[in-house]
Formats: sequence, structure tokens, C-alpha cells
Amino acid sequence: MIQSPTPPTLIEIAQTTSLSSSPPSQIPTEIVSDEEMSLIESAFSLAFKARPSLSSSSTSVHFHRNSSSITLHSKRSFSNYSSSYCVGDIEDGIGIRSAQKKRVGESLLYRFRRKTGLFVTDITSTEWCEKQKEFFLVCGKPKATKAMKAGSARHAVLEEEVITRVEVVIRSAEEHWALKMINFIHGTNQLLMDGLTRELPLIGFAEGVCVVGVIDEICMSRCAPTLVETKTRSQNSLPSEPQQRNGRLQLMCYKYLWDNLLANPFPSQQFLESFSLNPDYKLSKQIQETAVQAGLPAPQTLNDVLRRYEYVCSMLPKTRDQLLLRYEYQKDQSLISENQFLYKSNWVTDQIRSSLEFWKGDREASYTPQDERWKCNHCKYASRCPVQNPVSEEA
Repeated sequence: MIQSPTPPTLIEIAQTTSLSSSPPSQIPTEIVSDEEMSLIESAFSLAFKARPSLSSSSTSVHFHRNSSSITLHSKRSFSNYSSSYCVGDIEDGIGIRSAQKKRVGESLLYRFRRKTGLFVTDITSTEWCEKQKEFFLVCGKPKATKAMKAGSARHAVLEEEVITRVEVVIRSAEEHWALKMINFIHGTNQLLMDGLTRELPLIGFAEGVCVVGVIDEICMSRCAPTLVETKTRSQNSLPSEPQQRNGRLQLMCYKYLWDNLLANPFPSQQFLESFSLNPDYKLSKQIQETAVQAGLPAPQTLNDVLRRYEYVCSMLPKTRDQLLLRYEYQKDQSLISENQFLYKSNWVTDQIRSSLEFWKGDREASYTPQDERWKCNHCKYASRCPVQNPVSEEA
């Protein structure tokens, strides 16, 4: 473990993935934040559907993860991982009727998230506009804006304040998920010992669907954890109310997952079956050593890590109902505002259920409300959208 000269010593796990099954051709390398992971997955999945065949050359992927803020950064050559992870269906092979299989098989969850789980940003983006999300998944990721890049850079600076990065090579999906759990365990240990952790990876379930996210920051306040999200702004002012609402939803989703992990045993068997994982898969020596450094008792297999994850989840402290949404000015990182608000269990549950209806293909994508159609002026897909072009809907 690399010692950090300043604040708490943490590990960032850089995962180099080289799965053995049909590796595809390489994709140009680009560093992105975990906030954009759902976007990357969608673009890759679309690219593989369009390719007539896969190359036999192997590629590698780098996931830079923090343990204190345990976020996931990926250095992109993620092709192999995505190809095997965006095919199939969570409900495949469990005896459902053919008509239902067809519906689920055509769902966005089936096409784009079967092997990765749903991201919290997948839920918040549908609250913003389901049709825009559908366009993104089908048509591909728009070019990152200057503001997005600045926001990612700011998050990287915050991460480096509390973490030390360590590269770990991963060879399989089992090791990928094991590292997520190891980082979570390390981050929660840091929270309890030091009172602060950042970019904490979270794996939970919502309405039977695996949902993963990265909590921006958790700090101890009045002997209880407070969830914090930092948003950067290109303008020195607060965003619109719909944007603030979307940020509040993101934090509430994290608390929803956290509270579920505390209230209910982690569904390990469902987790393993969802991603076709082998619980007896033997982890590499490097990952075993990394786990020990993170506070685990020398795990040998994925199941060893999973059991520890279950235990840690059962011992989690209850987070405060008061959440904190912080806005910073990108130019000088000055504070614009700190918005404290209360968790609304019923509201976030309804939002998650509605989003899952869309993802599961239970209904068509909805459009942004009439009084929020100003969003369309900033949408990259406005020229294709039936809301802006009613004739295209008939065609």
C-alpha cells in the first residue's frame, strides 16, 4: 500500500481488464469520471451491436478507483468488458413466457445494463428527460462539454486530497465486482475512523434491480453520516429548480440504497445470478493483498469478499435524513451555495419505480413536462425529437 504524506491513506484501484471471451478491437483512450460511466457503457454497447464481428486482439482497461472517495475513473479501452456486459437479460432463463421475454429482451435494461447494473445517473437522467436518455442510448454519447470536463477535473482534485492510488490488474468480472466491494469496505472503514470518505462505490438493489452508484462525499456529523454531493457551475449562480431537483434526487437515491443495505440482508444469490458470477472464483494474489490492505481478512475467493460486504452492510450506521447539495464556481472553486434538505422516502421511491418502468420496457419513454420544455433548447437530440418535430412522430 502506498503511503500518503498528507491526509488519510487510501487506495485507488486501477483495474486493467482483459477478459478472455472474444475481445473486440481497441477503442481510443480517454479518461472520464464515474459520473459518465453510464454514458460510456451505452456508447460501447451500441458500437458492438453495429460491428459485424469482433477482433481477436486483446485490450486493456484502467479503472481508477478511490477508497476514500472511492470513485471509479476509467481509462477507456473498455471494449471487451462492455461487449460481454451489455448482452442478455436479467430475467433470461427463468421460465417467463415468450411474449414477456420478447418485451424484456427489447428493454433498455436488457440491451445496455444487463452486466453492469443500473447506474444512479441512469435514474436521474430519466427524471430529467426519458426521451433524451433513450436517444442517448440508441444514438450514442454527445461530445463532452467544457463544463463537464471542468466538473470532472474538480472531482479529481477532491479525490486526491484523501486518497492514494494503487494499480491492480483484474482478469474477470468476478475480480471487477470484488474490487468494487473492497473499495466500499475500505471507504466505510475510513469514514468511521477519520470521519470522512469520498467517492464511495455502492452496490445495492432497488425493486429487484441491481443499482450501482458512487457517493461523492460522506462526513460524520453529530455522530451520524451525512451524504454530500458537490456540483460545479460554469456560472457564479445557482442552477434552475429542475436542475436542483435532479441533484436532490441523486443524493436521495444514494440514501435509498444505503438504507436498504442497512435494513435488508444483501441479496448475494440474486447478485451472483444477475451477473453470472462464480462465487468460488479465486482472486489474484495482487487483489488478495489489496484486500488485506483495505482491512479484509485475506480473502481467497469472490465469495469471501461478498460475505464481508454483507457483514459490513449489516453494520452500517444510519445516515442522517438531512442531505447536503453543494454548488461551487468552476473558475475559482468558491462556494456558491450549500443546500440542505430532508430525505423524502416516498418521493424517491416513486421516482425510482417510474424510472424502472421505462428501463424495463413497461412503457414508452415520456417527454419532459410542458413547463420545462426549455430543456429542449440545450438538448443535442432536439432535431430528432417528436416534441420539436411532430411530423417525425407520424413518420
